[in-house]
Amino acid sequence: MTPAPVGPSTVFLIDDDDRIRASLARALRKRDFAVQCFASAEEFLEAYDPSQPGCLVLDYGMPGLNGLDLQKHLAELKSSIPIIFISGHAGVPESVQAMKAGAVDFLEKPFRQNTLVTCIETAFAADLKARSAEANARSAQSRFGLLTAREKEIAQLMITSPSNTSSKEIGRILQISPRTVDHHRARILEKMDISSVAELIDLSVSASLLQMQQSGSSAE
Repeated sequence: MTPAPVGPSTVFLIDDDDRIRASLARALRKRDFAVQCFASAEEFLEAYDPSQPGCLVLDYGMPGLNGLDLQKHLAELKSSIPIIFISGHAGVPESVQAMKAGAVDFLEKPFRQNTLVTCIETAFAADLKARSAEANARSAQSRFGLLTAREKEIAQLMITSPSNTSSKEIGRILQISPRTVDHHRARILEKMDISSVAELIDLSVSASLLQMQQSGSSAE
């Protein structure tokens, strides 16, 4: 999974045409974007660091791994880095395939620089939002890990039926006193650094989504 972000959002520009690559990089840097250039998908993969936030500006038609091949490969690596395709040769089927696979946009050369800039800003925002959600999910999972086995039992009952599960009812289910349940409830909220059952439920949802993603990765 993705580690904590390192450095500013970066445009990873991948195009086998030296002139286009140099021209685009120069134009984007003039607009204060951080840009890293690569002449091939293979070159990018050798240097790729998933912790680096940003997006790809990716030429579709390249020798070796083409744009769609790289998009597929990154998906297999569980990378969610946003991709903006640029192409002077691809047709409708290729663009549809790229968009269905989650591309931010598919721009035909020549395109207006303002259009590309808008796409990059959209991609940056999506990337940072996804990274923030994953960081929150990891934090939630870590906090649940602080609970004892009994606290996890009580937390699960609180999450499953928040409006109907009183301390008395939880005590009846677990065969412990309501006062003991109250003590565990207080410890759960303290350890989780929250003040309500609603927050506990939100953390549970985040942790569960991350667990599902991890389980999916392990199964593959």
